[in-house]
Amino acid sequence: MAVYVDDLTFAVKDPEAFVKRLEEVHKFKLKGTGPLKFHLGANFERDPDGSLCMSPKTYIEEFLTSSYVRMFGESPSTRYHAPLEHGDHPELDTSELLDQDGIDQYQSLIGSLQWLLTLGRFDIQVAVMSLSSFCVAPRHGHLNRIKRICGYLKNMKNFNLRFCTHHPDYSDIPEDHQEWFQVYGDAKENLPHNAHKPLGKSVTLTHYVDANLFHDALTGRSVKACLHFINGTPIEWYSKKQATVETATYGSEFVAARTCVEQIIDLRTTLCYLGVPVNEKSYMFGDNESIVNSSKNLYSKLTKRHNALSYHCVREAIASGFVKFTYIPGKINPADILSKYWSYSDVKDLLLTVFHFQGDPLK
Repeated sequence: MAVYVDDLTFAVKDPEAFVKRLEEVHKFKLKGTGPLKFHLGANFERDPDGSLCMSPKTYIEEFLTSSYVRMFGESPSTRYHAPLEHGDHPELDTSELLDQDGIDQYQSLIGSLQWLLTLGRFDIQVAVMSLSSFCVAPRHGHLNRIKRICGYLKNMKNFNLRFCTHHPDYSDIPEDHQEWFQVYGDAKENLPHNAHKPLGKSVTLTHYVDANLFHDALTGRSVKACLHFINGTPIEWYSKKQATVETATYGSEFVAARTCVEQIIDLRTTLCYLGVPVNEKSYMFGDNESIVNSSKNLYSKLTKRHNALSYHCVREAIASGFVKFTYIPGKINPADILSKYWSYSDVKDLLLTVFHFQGDPLK
């Protein structure tokens, strides 16, 4: 049972008996009980094949027809097919600063877009992350970019996330046999000893990682991005500027890989406490072959000392046996959506892989 303030969502064998127990035994006053259709701004429905899908379509429509139209007196333009223009640099914008009313509008729109991220629209993650940094002193150019994101959402409002329970098949990934003991000793995954006994079907965790060097032209900061799956379902997404300036792709990618490993540990620990059986290995995929090879090869040498902690964090997780790091080409890495501003034609196949789309986005 998932609880958010006074909203409940639960999955049980006999839901009617469960509702009756809440009302009669625990004296809850419940309303709107029934099959899951709308919750916290997200729509839920079944595909023809029975798969459960989640989409914030209603939230997008209400947000654009109420808040947006009330602010600007018109609906956003639907000519955009990407949140921001490929290669854009909003940090270099020199347009006039917004007045207080404009700042209030900007902050309100950012808040609504951030909730859409929570509801699964991570295709706007990197754009919202970048524009959120201007909330204190936004410019007219920044507000125009927010309007563009709103237009993109109106045009692409039918994206769905599917809850896919199938296990991905990684049988074709070769095993690496390295004598890690001579470097990291008897390294093992540190799982909690006070967790519930795992019950039910096991799950396979998949993780994609990417970095975008020199994302911010004003500070030189790169962006790190991670996308996490439980079985075939996206469960967590992350995009953030790195805390340090990296002067090469190698460094920025290793920082991103370390962050991904830390999030893998957190996710595995959380599932362990929830009593979910997690398969022995988590599969992490990245599109920088040098990083993957440096992580997996026992005899690789690190020439950049300031990347040492990231380097060893990733390698020790691999040595412990709970992370399998594999190279994939950038064109099939869905974390690419979270790390840079893209054009629709460049990432169309990725978008239609991680999102289940109903209808033609270009009509």
